[in-house]
Amino acid sequence: MILKTYLLCLLVLTICLIVCCVCDGNSIDVNTSSGSVRGQTLHVLNHKIHQFLNIPYAEPPLGPLRFAPPLPLKAPKQDVIDGTVDGNSCIQTVNPMLEALVGKLTISEDCLTLGVWTQTTGTDIPSDQLKPVMFYIHGGALSMGSLYQKMYNGSILPIYDVVVVSVNYRLGQLGFLYGANETAPGNAGFYDQLLALKWVRDNIHSFGGDRDRITIFGESAGAWSLSAHLLSPLSKGLFKRAIIQSGTLMFNKDRPVLGTVDGLAKAKETARRVGCDPYDYKWLDCLRAIEDPNLILDTADAGEAFIISFPVFGTEFLPILPQKALESGKYNSDVHIMAGLTRDEGHMLAVALYPQLRAQNFDVNAFKQLVSALNPVYHNIDPDKVVAHYLRDIDTGNPGALIRAFGRLYGDLLLDCPTYLFAKRWAVRSENAVYFYRFSFQSRGFEMFGCDDNTICHGADITYVFGEPVRTATAFREIDYDFSLDVMKIWTNFAKNIKPHDVWPQLWDKSVIRVKDLNPNDMSHILDNPYESTCDGIWSQYF
Repeated sequence: MILKTYLLCLLVLTICLIVCCVCDGNSIDVNTSSGSVRGQTLHVLNHKIHQFLNIPYAEPPLGPLRFAPPLPLKAPKQDVIDGTVDGNSCIQTVNPMLEALVGKLTISEDCLTLGVWTQTTGTDIPSDQLKPVMFYIHGGALSMGSLYQKMYNGSILPIYDVVVVSVNYRLGQLGFLYGANETAPGNAGFYDQLLALKWVRDNIHSFGGDRDRITIFGESAGAWSLSAHLLSPLSKGLFKRAIIQSGTLMFNKDRPVLGTVDGLAKAKETARRVGCDPYDYKWLDCLRAIEDPNLILDTADAGEAFIISFPVFGTEFLPILPQKALESGKYNSDVHIMAGLTRDEGHMLAVALYPQLRAQNFDVNAFKQLVSALNPVYHNIDPDKVVAHYLRDIDTGNPGALIRAFGRLYGDLLLDCPTYLFAKRWAVRSENAVYFYRFSFQSRGFEMFGCDDNTICHGADITYVFGEPVRTATAFREIDYDFSLDVMKIWTNFAKNIKPHDVWPQLWDKSVIRVKDLNPNDMSHILDNPYESTCDGIWSQYF
């Protein structure tokens, strides 16, 4: 049911986006290191926005380049690059129901492209007129997603005088397989993002963007990616600000979800599954010779809506755990951060990932079994302690109450505490600004996910960040329209001026934790220590 409602939401969103943006038929060419790119001009809210899609930033990661860090293009394309059409999305499991609703998704290993949205182009723009750049990394559990999903259309944010870039990167085992050598060092998807950032540094001036004022932002797995770049020595100096929307890669303080030993074992199990001998020294060559790259992907178990891929720690890109990096100063501390969460991150994700929660007879024993099942992935959880905390004051004879309690637990473990504690430790150790929000409002469309005004679900912020209610005001309430304007102004204010809002103290003032409540009913509301009993309490020793 959750898949059907999710896909219905995507259909509605796609229809809305078709209505809102009008192409005037005029093309516009920009010269880049990839070649000449032909874009098109859109009319968005009385502004002309130039849209450039399908810009290649790397050699196609085919054959011997499968699993390897990407290579820059050897030479510019001789023919004009058609930036008026969507490019390929990276290989991922495509749900047939999704194709039926929003059209066939074109997937290919040749997918390393990016898109740019801007009001200005040209090579002779004075430096003081170049605009801040907002570089978006899409979510999707590191196993699905694309810059070409309409929910991520970047055409409206540039009306706030920024340049928007969005990027494709390799997913699943094709993007994160660890082969223990330089041809498969793990985290290839992060290397893709890194090369795209370098492309932006070299080319964004031609789109009116300032290479010295780049803000990276992303939600869910996109936020995981941001935290990787904030930690990685390889990404140092490529951006000045980061907006972390729901997620970082900070889990158990003593053991990563996936280290090199487990990562190599997982890769060799993939080799065995597709008929390659994991004990043969050419096992990676065998994997690269598999003609159908879809065979390399992990598959979800029965009843699971999707699978989560994890990056590998102990590698060149992620040499040490986040906690150790922050404690030792081995992170990119010169970055200003805005981070935040929706109020009820875990509910929708838990129901999608754990079919037991969709059973009518879900009980306390099933609850305890699910908590125990988290340990093989996230490690070192104290089940008894956690169960006692989340079942406190709960009617354990009520399946609905138990499901909501598990959603809170799962959200705290997967997203809330990693995001909040990462930002808190950054604030304590860095001289740069750190702001934190809690998103406590959502559009009516989320009711189809079982998310009402009392359950503000994962992803609720995306609708407002990319201006969907502004694009299609007739499909939303007036309060959605106004709130989206406020949210887009907050996001772009941070990119331009660091200060996102007049009534928004920094997260840590050396005495108390202050969190901005993002809700159109009261934009001045500040929360004091909202994670005191959870992230700073029950989970404090775990993280």
